[in-house]
Amino acid sequence: MKDTKRRNRSCNPSSIFPTLTVIYGVLFFILSPTASADGSLTFCDNSSVSVKIKIWIDGVEGQTLEGQSATFSAKIPNAANELSRQSVVLTNPLNCCSNLSSEQLSGFTALARRGDCDYLVKAKVAQAAGAAGLVVINDSEDIVEMSCSEKTALDISIPVVMISKLGGDALNKSLAAGGKVELLVYAPESPIIDPGAAFLWVMAVATVVCASLWSEITKSGETNGNYDQLSPKADHKEDEENEIIEMTTMSAVIFVISASTFLVLLYLFMSSWFIWVLIVFFCLGAVEGMHSCIVALVKSKYRGCGQKTVDVPFFGTTTVMSLLVLLFCMAFAIFWVWTRKESYAWAGQDILGICLIIAVLQLAQLPNIKVATVLLCCAFMYDIFWVFISPLFFHDSVMISVAQGDSSSGESIPMVLRFPRLFDPWGGYSVLGFGDILFPGLLLSFTVRYDKAKKRTLKDGYFVWLAIGYACGLLFTYLALYLMNGHGQPALLYLVPCTLGTCIVLGFVRGELSELWNYNASESKQTLVGDEEA
Repeated sequence: MKDTKRRNRSCNPSSIFPTLTVIYGVLFFILSPTASADGSLTFCDNSSVSVKIKIWIDGVEGQTLEGQSATFSAKIPNAANELSRQSVVLTNPLNCCSNLSSEQLSGFTALARRGDCDYLVKAKVAQAAGAAGLVVINDSEDIVEMSCSEKTALDISIPVVMISKLGGDALNKSLAAGGKVELLVYAPESPIIDPGAAFLWVMAVATVVCASLWSEITKSGETNGNYDQLSPKADHKEDEENEIIEMTTMSAVIFVISASTFLVLLYLFMSSWFIWVLIVFFCLGAVEGMHSCIVALVKSKYRGCGQKTVDVPFFGTTTVMSLLVLLFCMAFAIFWVWTRKESYAWAGQDILGICLIIAVLQLAQLPNIKVATVLLCCAFMYDIFWVFISPLFFHDSVMISVAQGDSSSGESIPMVLRFPRLFDPWGGYSVLGFGDILFPGLLLSFTVRYDKAKKRTLKDGYFVWLAIGYACGLLFTYLALYLMNGHGQPALLYLVPCTLGTCIVLGFVRGELSELWNYNASESKQTLVGDEEA
């Protein structure tokens, strides 16, 4: 690299620019399709794009259908120009597999049924009859990709798209009633980065910061140890509720291996019933997480709350406040399940997911940077493999495929935060997996405990710097998403270096890396207590 830069500096710019112009011109000529009647030749392996079809019936604009272009279709414009709308005519025969009358189709868009011959044959027949375009009605509600197998360039110069059976029946009904049906086909492009991603970024950063500081947020100013005693064993029950799971290097490796195994199973057996199983488990965990979050907040603000108890069959004695909160959380989760396909369901899913993340980060903890390094490095490789490398072993990216859910039923996995894409003509959501918050969140939670044990200020501690690193890492993820034309990104590829890397560099600069690496919270507490007694 250094030698290249040195040579570039010594070259004459006047000789470089003409050379680059010739090189780029040759590449452009080679990579660009050859001009034809409509500006480009079509091939069987052209890109198939999603299209919108605006409909007018007797001059009145009606519904807008969605479809898919054929891989051999002529290029479809990205913008809807109403001056280019065309009248629709049913082909005769309806399958569009034999010669058609040019008087019937000249200048019109042909509407044909699927079946009896190849898609390419239909397109050639319709074009030979002078049709300005071809719309194929599928025999089911699915929209499949119309492809062909010829290796040479084709002479198809008309747009060819497919619509669902329901959309085709609506057009047929209007035509059978004698109405004049016009349509306009266009393929609007989605923005690579939608402003909704900024809201998702704020949500993710706020969640990881809030979850890391949750024990401080819900800490009450009072120190009455006899508060809310439900029985003589209340203290023991509270200790059990606050019991934590401290991860080890072995459990970190096993966790990532288990996650990979489950991801593959989900990819191979993706179906609506499998996703329903995930929805049930998600709701169970989210209800518990929401319950613990609400109860903790109420107790921290209103110390007198929750002293009245009630006996619940099969569950024993609990407080009235806790029972009411539990019923509310269950009702909230059931409402979300019932309305999960509505336009507003993303808000309920995010609330449940954030509560679940907060609860998990209170339950699981990292003891030191050594375990954090093993866990985050394994997660780092896990994310990269299942997004970028898995297509070498499977048909497509396993992680991206699983994140898209089951297309046949429209169900998607609930273990993501999502926010609507605000300016995307196709709608959809920007999503971020729970793992992209939980893995770095474990490290940020550790730094909160470490800073507190060492009585560090915000400037001298680690948490603030790692929170900034997390925010920057997520920004780098969206930047990479933009540079790679919207291809799904493994967020941990950017988050791990920006969080774990920041912690290690800071520890090295401050001369505390060895202590962070082998830190033991219990030993640190004993030392601190001994110093205070002395």
